[in-house]
Amino acid sequence: MQSNAFLIAIFEFVILIFSLCVHECAHAWTASRLGDQTARLEGRITLNPMYHVDPIGSLLFPAIMIFGPFIGFSMFSGMLVGWAKPTPVITRNFRKIVRDDNLTTLAGPVSNLLMVLVAVLVLIVTAKMIPDGRTVVLASFFATFNPSADFTPQPLVLACTVAILINLSLFVFNLLPIPPLDGSRLVRNMLPYNAVQVYDRIPLWVSYLFMILVGGTVIRAFVDPALELVIRALMQA
Repeated sequence: MQSNAFLIAIFEFVILIFSLCVHECAHAWTASRLGDQTARLEGRITLNPMYHVDPIGSLLFPAIMIFGPFIGFSMFSGMLVGWAKPTPVITRNFRKIVRDDNLTTLAGPVSNLLMVLVAVLVLIVTAKMIPDGRTVVLASFFATFNPSADFTPQPLVLACTVAILINLSLFVFNLLPIPPLDGSRLVRNMLPYNAVQVYDRIPLWVSYLFMILVGGTVIRAFVDPALELVIRALMQA
């Protein structure tokens, strides 16, 4: 049903922006706790999208991915990722530069993983608490991935399902060792000095090309098995 597809698209767009804000807020909060107040002074320890949204990465690119198929543009359909304004970090403010930089970097992907766990727990509790809960939750869960189904997903289940899909995708995507993603910073901190100089000279267009060509495949390779585990957990709820 077209109405279902548009409803799901709206949920995807809103939850993606929220998830990106959580991701960047986690970077900022962790950096502050470890001694670098740069992001705090810029007001980045907040979930207010005004402080995190990147016009291209948070709005335009996700809008093309999510709403493009409604106007016949499906080049990026199936990918649910984006990016926010990078959180400013001055590593010399850390007490232990490499360790604290790694912890600050990991905070973003870990926040996405925590959102996945919270959403799964909400689905399990919902399946146990409401009448015929398991059937309702599973039907809504599967309908989220099949908008043409003659079934309108229950809003809470739809929100949690979309949150699981998006945050799993963001978790995997951001850990790719491709500049300027979080994974590249972790790799950079492990490289010797000469290798870092080469790594830092990777052109941005090469990074974006790798993200487009490799990102979707890697995300699906990790996300699909994770979704199967979620389905098993719901079936046993």
